[in-house]
Amino acid sequence: MTGPQERADGSGADRRDDRAVTTDRRDDRAGTDRRDDRAGTGRRDERFGAGRRDERPQRGDRPAGGGDRRGGRPVRPAVDRPRYAAYEALAAVHRDDAYANLVLPAVLRDAGLYGRDAAFATELTYGTLRAVGTLDAILTDAAGRDVARIDPPVRDALRLGAYQLLHTRVPPHAAVSSTVDLVRAVAPGATGFANAVLREVAGRDADAWVQRLAPAMESDPIGHLALAHSHPQWIVRAFAEALGGDLGETTRLLIEDNDPAPVHLCARPGLADPVELADAVGGAPGAFSPYAVYLAGGAPGDLPALAEGRAHVQDEGSQLVAAALADAPLDGPDGRWLDLCAGPGGKTGLLSALAAQRGARVTAVEVAEHRARLVAQATRGLPVTVLATDGRTVGSDPKLPEEHFDRVLVDAPCTGLGSLRRRPESRWRRQPSDLPPLTRLQRELLVAGLRAARPGGLVAYVTCSPHTVETHVTVTEAARRCGAPVDFVDARELLPAGMPGLGAGPTVQLWPHRHGTDAMFLAVLRRG
Repeated sequence: MTGPQERADGSGADRRDDRAVTTDRRDDRAGTDRRDDRAGTGRRDERFGAGRRDERPQRGDRPAGGGDRRGGRPVRPAVDRPRYAAYEALAAVHRDDAYANLVLPAVLRDAGLYGRDAAFATELTYGTLRAVGTLDAILTDAAGRDVARIDPPVRDALRLGAYQLLHTRVPPHAAVSSTVDLVRAVAPGATGFANAVLREVAGRDADAWVQRLAPAMESDPIGHLALAHSHPQWIVRAFAEALGGDLGETTRLLIEDNDPAPVHLCARPGLADPVELADAVGGAPGAFSPYAVYLAGGAPGDLPALAEGRAHVQDEGSQLVAAALADAPLDGPDGRWLDLCAGPGGKTGLLSALAAQRGARVTAVEVAEHRARLVAQATRGLPVTVLATDGRTVGSDPKLPEEHFDRVLVDAPCTGLGSLRRRPESRWRRQPSDLPPLTRLQRELLVAGLRAARPGGLVAYVTCSPHTVETHVTVTEAARRCGAPVDFVDARELLPAGMPGLGAGPTVQLWPHRHGTDAMFLAVLRRG
């Protein structure tokens, strides 16, 4: 429905049950298989910490209870504020099915974290979410029990600690002691257990853990890649299939998926010049989209161009597929454009800016009323009519007549597997059972879009997923069912000349590791 930086979709798929509790927790003071509790629980190295203030309890420290008592009052253990902010964000993601990109800014703001502190908390949050699958396998081995049997607060704290030990430059003693401090705050009875598990994790580096736990590449390449690069096996298999079975390229894609996604801006045509915008924000013009600006860093929401409606945040791949529809050759009238799945308005913003230059008008359809309001807000001042209705009502809704529109965009709801760089938690929530209802909806929306197009009109089908059942299968089935002749337009010819790795056509699949974009799929159809 929207581009990769625009939508937060996902169900509770692959989510571990947070009600599961530890049934055989190691006792802090005794117990078999207990490691030395003295290590890593003493005074912390006060030189350590990205922008860390002091050892006293800080704003945002919210221990669950317990701890020492002095003078009849509980004394809260010191908790490093960036780590506690990351813990709060992780807990919200796993407990409440929240999205990190939505919850983390509020957590940072409430904790008063900025600059290096905020950057460190952000790295811990997103890095841990990306690596959860591999971290859980390691923690299961180190703890001697399935990670699902560990209390949720302890589990999230251990994930943060293991990520620091295996994927950051944090000194091991600091990673262990700070995590034990965190466990003391959120689950006081589990400090010895946490210390023992983390000391076990610290005994090997990340590569050694993968060598210990992953299946052999020769005998089980999908299983090996899944554990080595922290993706569910079914997603690795889907990526490999979409890449023609090339495991080397699949590996490069998985590695790219685990790197933070860059921030791209869209300079709206007629409202902002991309070169001037790049100069103003300290960025650089995009490699492919004529409207793209690569942002070097900082908070894009603070940029005047965004506040003034002259630009918006949008992955370059999303810009390319929207512009491809607008630029495709068309015979006959060209004043009525339709965005059938518009919320929250990123692609609509680009389309409507282009429409304004050409004397066209966009009808933007969004089924959810709150998202329809976001579309209206995102396109204020542009030639757009927003309808809060189901896009499948083409023909039955007088506002959506059949054979009426010259250009139609169907940016259908999908699994979002193409934007896992930006939605790290989505890889663990999605599951294969999500595909049948999604692909049915995709087919219905594309059939509606084809019905809405006039004879000779163009329809672009877009998903932010490379899964073949959401791409080629959906397009083929919808074209067969629409009841009118349909021809494919070679989408490669609608993208910038010289753009590499576009395949054999007529559809196009963009890739993070090939193009630096999210994995957007584009098919362009001409109704006969």
